[in-house]
Amino acid sequence: MTTSVENTLPSYDNLPDACAISLAEYGAIALHGAEQSKYLQGQVTCDVNTLADDNLLLGGHCDAKGKVLSVFRLINRQQTHLLLQPTASISKSLVELKKFGVFAKVTIEQTAGLAFYAVAGKNATEVLHQQFVELPNSLTPVLQVGSTTIVYLAGKLKRYLIIDEAKIAEKIISDFSLAIYPHALWNLIEINEGFPLLAPETVSSYVPQMLNLQAIHGISFTKGCYLGQETVARMQYLGKNKRALFSLKSPSANNELITLQAGDIIEQQLGENWRKAGDLLASYISGDGIYYLQAVLASDIDSTTNLRIKNHENSALSLVELPYKLVE
Repeated sequence: MTTSVENTLPSYDNLPDACAISLAEYGAIALHGAEQSKYLQGQVTCDVNTLADDNLLLGGHCDAKGKVLSVFRLINRQQTHLLLQPTASISKSLVELKKFGVFAKVTIEQTAGLAFYAVAGKNATEVLHQQFVELPNSLTPVLQVGSTTIVYLAGKLKRYLIIDEAKIAEKIISDFSLAIYPHALWNLIEINEGFPLLAPETVSSYVPQMLNLQAIHGISFTKGCYLGQETVARMQYLGKNKRALFSLKSPSANNELITLQAGDIIEQQLGENWRKAGDLLASYISGDGIYYLQAVLASDIDSTTNLRIKNHENSALSLVELPYKLVE
């Protein structure tokens, strides 16, 4: 049985050596049918033709204007394409995919019955070897073991996704005897990895480059046409994009706990005045009052710029170095 269920959220520097995360706010859009790959290839930013059973792709799904509806990790599971993503971004993306899917031999639906867990931490690999002889890695990041799909996510912190029917996945996680954290801890890791987190308030607000999709290899510029492709190409080759995704950090101000939500404004100091610098995408507050934020700001923002959350004068923010370079 699991040893405990954690209610106190740790700071990033105090993450346990290994823990489980219940991804209650995570899900997937499933595509299956004779034309699933052909259809999806014309809808998303990544090159679906390069997908295999043992690899994964990062990508975005845009509307006709090139605004991002969802950011996903794409894998195969039991001959079905799964676009793994927070449930918050599934609704609008699903509607748009179904709208054009009626003309193809493909079934498109939100997954039901699957559970999603993560095992994370520097000792995550050793923990998983307690039950699995073979594990995925950076070269072959997806592995199917019986009915269980294991996905390795490369980054600063070791992470594995465990995907299976709810009862089986729960049994696997229980047998590890790890402390289980709520979904918020996943958001903390995603923020520090620089992986975009969209909420209903920020869906259809940004083109892919504003979310750094080109920097995390989530856009193919050679695959050909897809929905929103003209806008994405124009941003890339004409240098029109002036915004990017950043990670920020702040200690609590005078022990004041601030309630944050997607779409809140980040301000920068210009002389004696404060002006809008960008918008908040996601946030995490540790039990000891440290704030971790993800925001879209001007791409050339200086690390010495004074930043704060609008209407919270004591909220001093600092930029956190991303694990990748912003490639234009």
